[in-house]
Amino acid sequence: MTGTGRAGLRLTARGAIVMLFVITLVGMPLLPGLAFVAGCLAAALLVRPRDLLPLVVTPPLVFFCAALVAELIGALGSDSMLQTLALGMFTTLSSSAPWLFVGSALALGVAWVRGLPANVREFRGAPAPAPAPAARARRRRVRTFDPEPEGYFEPRLYGKAADE
Repeated sequence: MTGTGRAGLRLTARGAIVMLFVITLVGMPLLPGLAFVAGCLAAALLVRPRDLLPLVVTPPLVFFCAALVAELIGALGSDSMLQTLALGMFTTLSSSAPWLFVGSALALGVAWVRGLPANVREFRGAPAPAPAPAARARRRRVRTFDPEPEGYFEPRLYGKAADE
């Protein structure tokens, strides 16, 4: 630990997304929305500041995947697995929609305070890598035309010329 005085757990974006998935999946049978919001808050607070951008865009997908896994497990023993899965997904997604919006907005708000605008600026303003020396030399030569490939206008391919 350095002398910055800032101790604590910092997760990568992947680690925070997995944590969000596990928290949501574990809370899915009891309180899916509340578990999702708590997972979003924990993930946004524990992720490294440079990994905020990937984390902020994934909560809806994580919620969908957790709901799909939970409903698949719930539909395993039923007579019509597809029908049970479809009805369960519809019910879960429609009843948890407000929680999904709250959790996503909360993650976005916490990430914004923790430095998300700087991540977006860095992502958008990253300079292009410098071209290789050979590519720079080729760019200086200006070609006036691109020659046609051999045999492009052969009469046997396109018929006879109009003046023949």
